[in-house]
Amino acid sequence: MMRRIVAICCFLVTVGFNTSCLNKSLDNSEIQLVSAEEMKSILELEDVQLIDVRTPKEYASGYIANAQNIDFMSPTFDDDITKLNKDKPVILYCKSGGRSAKCAKKMKDAGFKKIYDLEGGISKWKFSDVIKIEEKS
Repeated sequence: MMRRIVAICCFLVTVGFNTSCLNKSLDNSEIQLVSAEEMKSILELEDVQLIDVRTPKEYASGYIANAQNIDFMSPTFDDDITKLNKDKPVILYCKSGGRSAKCAKKMKDAGFKKIYDLEGGISKWKFSDVIKIEEKS
C-alpha cells in the first residue's frame, strides 16, 4: 500500500513538473515563424504592420510590398518600434532571418502581442511568386 502511495506521489510530481515546463514553452507562442505562403495569407486576412528590419540600403534594393523600413542596426531602433501599435499584429523580415529573430525577441519584451517572423528572410523567398518584391526606382 505504501509503495502505491509513493508511486502515485512520484507520478503526480512528474506530471506537475512536465506541465509547468509546457507552460513556459507556450509562453513563446507570441512569436511565430511563418513561411511566405502563411505570411501572404496573414497579410490578406489580418490588419498587420509589415516591417523590414534591414538597412535602408538593403531595403532600397527590393522590399515586400507595403513594408515599412525600421533598421534593426539603427541606434534609434528601440524608439522607432515604440511608435508601432503593440496590439496590432506585426510581421518582421530581414535578409535571412537572423535580425528579424532578434527583433522579434525585443518586440516581445517591449509588449507586442502577436509577432510573425518570415522564415529564411527575404532571400529565401525573393525568387518565388508567392510574395511580391518591389524595386525602388
